[in-house]
Amino acid sequence: MRAQPVTGPRLGRVHGFNDETKRLGESILRYAAERLALDPVPLDSPRTPAELDAVAGGAISAKGIGGQSALELFEDELALACLSTDHPRYLSFIPCAPTREAAMFDLVVGASSIYGGSWLEGAGAVYAENQALRWIANLAGLPESAGGGFVQGGTIGNLSALVTARETVRARTGARPFRVASTPGSHSSIASACQVMDTELVGVPVGDDLRLTGAALRQVLLDEGPESFFAVVATAGTTNLGVIDDLESVAAVCEEFGIWFHVDGAYGGAGLAAPSIRANYAGVERADSFIVDPHKWLFAPFDCCALLYRDPPLARAAHTQHASYLDVLTEKPDWNPTDYSIGLTRRARGLPFWFSLVANGTDAYTEAIEGTLRVARFAEDEVSRRDYLEVVHHSDLTVVVFRRLGWGPRDYQQWSDRLLERQEGFVVPTSHAGETLARFAIVNPRTTTDDIVVILDSMA
Repeated sequence: MRAQPVTGPRLGRVHGFNDETKRLGESILRYAAERLALDPVPLDSPRTPAELDAVAGGAISAKGIGGQSALELFEDELALACLSTDHPRYLSFIPCAPTREAAMFDLVVGASSIYGGSWLEGAGAVYAENQALRWIANLAGLPESAGGGFVQGGTIGNLSALVTARETVRARTGARPFRVASTPGSHSSIASACQVMDTELVGVPVGDDLRLTGAALRQVLLDEGPESFFAVVATAGTTNLGVIDDLESVAAVCEEFGIWFHVDGAYGGAGLAAPSIRANYAGVERADSFIVDPHKWLFAPFDCCALLYRDPPLARAAHTQHASYLDVLTEKPDWNPTDYSIGLTRRARGLPFWFSLVANGTDAYTEAIEGTLRVARFAEDEVSRRDYLEVVHHSDLTVVVFRRLGWGPRDYQQWSDRLLERQEGFVVPTSHAGETLARFAIVNPRTTTDDIVVILDSMA
């Protein structure tokens, strides 16, 4: 007996579009529009698992509760248990403050069902993403041949770049170097990448300015044997203190020894768009690979890391996955983003960033970044003029780390907790050289000098 086609509710209940799903779509668009219109957004606060169990336990069921009820559960309960990283007084970690255009277009990306991994399947999206990558490459001074793709975040960006570095050295020399050099101030993802790759991370000592320098790097390479290293990682804006390494001198040493030069600009790389600090990045144009996270200081939604290579074919050789069903993609010269990083499946995560660049123009980005720099300078000056506060280290960027004289770890934590309880701000303590400290990360153009004053006043 010939099999009969499956029709009706068995096939269409989940994927069909009817009056109910139309109304749900209108409700979701209403929620998104109202959230985007909030000024400022609510800070909100986390809840305990028991509190969330009480309102959402068992939400997933055999029959379902319907889209409208599911949306209400999220809107009235779960969303309120998520901090708003785009709140102007969310100054912890590195905030995410997407433009309204980028956030709105993220809805379009989600609704469009675009596979962003290959040119064959997503040519228009890949083309647009490559335009955004080109803008970043131009800021960094990388050659016209440079390219790469957008990946989930700096961790995957750094890992992908280091894999490319290792495979390139192995292919060129036949040797198997096993070391990466960086400083103690480099991002935790560098140590994580080395652990995943079963690679040794060798620390380079820094001076009082906390910068990686060519002289210190050269000494470590000579002491350990330069042939055992396949990459050096410099940081263009450390996460904890906002330090930009001496990229120029580090690049020269890497070129001297023929070692891959990777620059992690996940947070600070956005400062390339600010003329007032562009000179601090001298040498970045000599990088073999470079990352920057637009979801940090370039106002894109989570998650979005731009990964660029000076010589993209080297990355393609390291990362292209081969399988018979993929031959139709890999045997063509097309630009497939998945050929340049860890991972095969990918959404077109660079599109919201591209859309915002096109809609707002790059001058608006320069203005917004310069504005956050001015607020950060104000914050540092304001800390310096108060007799109960003290700046710990001058930042090259928009991270301000300072101490409250007379406080210990418990004092900082209690102050932070009270600040969030009162919904006045979100500022968690950090530490440096074994000391607990306060830290601002200012990347939201909506953060004002008044916001800084209110938070500093709360420490008096």
